[in-house]
Amino acid sequence: MRKQTAMNRDWIATARTLSEALPYLQRYEGAIVVVKFGGHAMGDDEAMEIFARDIVLMRQVGVNPVIVHGGGPMINEMLERLQIKSEFVNGKRVTDAATVEVVEMVLSGRVNKRIVQAINDMGGKGVGLSGKDANLMICEADNPELGLVGTPVEMDTTILHAMFKADIIPVIAPLGMGRDGETYNINGDTAAGAIAGALKADRLLLLTDVAGVKNAEGEVVTELKAGQIREMTKDGTIAGGMIPKTQTALDAIDRGVRAVVILDGRAPNATLLELFTEHGAGSLIRGD
Repeated sequence: MRKQTAMNRDWIATARTLSEALPYLQRYEGAIVVVKFGGHAMGDDEAMEIFARDIVLMRQVGVNPVIVHGGGPMINEMLERLQIKSEFVNGKRVTDAATVEVVEMVLSGRVNKRIVQAINDMGGKGVGLSGKDANLMICEADNPELGLVGTPVEMDTTILHAMFKADIIPVIAPLGMGRDGETYNINGDTAAGAIAGALKADRLLLLTDVAGVKNAEGEVVTELKAGQIREMTKDGTIAGGMIPKTQTALDAIDRGVRAVVILDGRAPNATLLELFTEHGAGSLIRGD
């Protein structure tokens, strides 16, 4: 009898969570939410399954999700296997013609299709593309020393709007095209920020392997203004690998994204927690 009561309590809590989600479901109906997917969850089958189910649920309740993914570890693994040596300048990989071929093969072929498959397995309609498709991202060289590493300078999101109308979930590999037909590798966070900005997205969710932006005491700050981010970067509170993420957030807000969330992709159902509960997840960053 006790077991039955405990089970009932679980279902009652689930029903309450669903009921309390109503205002959030109403708020996000028709909203565009760009999700940068990377880190630990990409290499774990169970985490990938949970992520895909959450994305399909978002689409089911009227949100227009767009996934932009990375794939650094898989690229490293393939370069090693093919015995292609990488040079580094200030910690960044130099991408030559041989390397960019492997990058495209891994990102557009292996990683992208794995995510698409996971979404389709959950009953969604995932379609994979890269920034080269339909002139989505035209790039220029980020730094000539780094070779074919690009920064998006022109965006055409027509294809994404067509996909939203057809209930398709776009899954985008961070590759772009140069004006002379060359292929550029783009940092995943940079690509996600550029796409979110071009779509004037309601939210950009940057999934990471950390709990969020931390203050000097090491506690996660749940809400931040752009000015606070600049201050915390200046005084060294925000440092290391968090700097490019917060910079992506500031750039996206400047381009018209309503808010950016840096959240822990290792937490199950992180995207649903953020969008559809009062609790949220990670650090929400808004303009001043």
